Amino acid sequence: MRAPIGEFEHAAPAPDCLDELTRPVADAIRHWRGSVPAEQIVYVETDPRWADTAVFVEHYGRELLEQSANCVVVAGRRGGATKLAACVVLSTTRVDVNGVVRRQLDARKASFAPMEVATGETAMEYGGITPIGLPEDWPILVDSAVVDLPYVLVGSGRRRGKLLVPGKVFAELPRAVVLDGLGV
Repeated sequence: MRAPIGEFEHAAPAPDCLDELTRPVADAIRHWRGSVPAEQIVYVETDPRWADTAVFVEHYGRELLEQSANCVVVAGRRGGATKLAACVVLSTTRVDVNGVVRRQLDARKASFAPMEVATGETAMEYGGITPIGLPEDWPILVDSAVVDLPYVLVGSGRRRGKLLVPGKVFAELPRAVVLDGLGV
């Protein structure tokens, strides 16, 4: 199969590659109920040595720079309570943690979650966290620019491998909130 974006040697429908995914991501694909068939979510093999964005796009296709998204875990605090959420923004932007995120989570303070919290709570590898398969009670904040793309490259739950996902899928994820200006 040819990947819908990028130049990858191996691309296959994600349901055919469940063994390559972490358990929560594989479970989400296995039980997929979105309007886009799970077979349109594509798994591509990537080499973790080329994970740095500049090297990655040189190897797999320069157009991926404008078609990639990062999924980061944030923590919003108010009083003694902490609320975790995921933010999905284009890789050419950064998450507006102290503005949009803080207001959306109704938090007094918001920050990026520590690596051990992000990986422990998601059961995904740092650098490979994806919005597909996150804990069901987490809000998933998605920048509207991500939803507008035909396909978006995101993590697969592991550092080896990525998912190519139709942009509109992100708006259909459980507890997804599409926001203008999340990525600045």
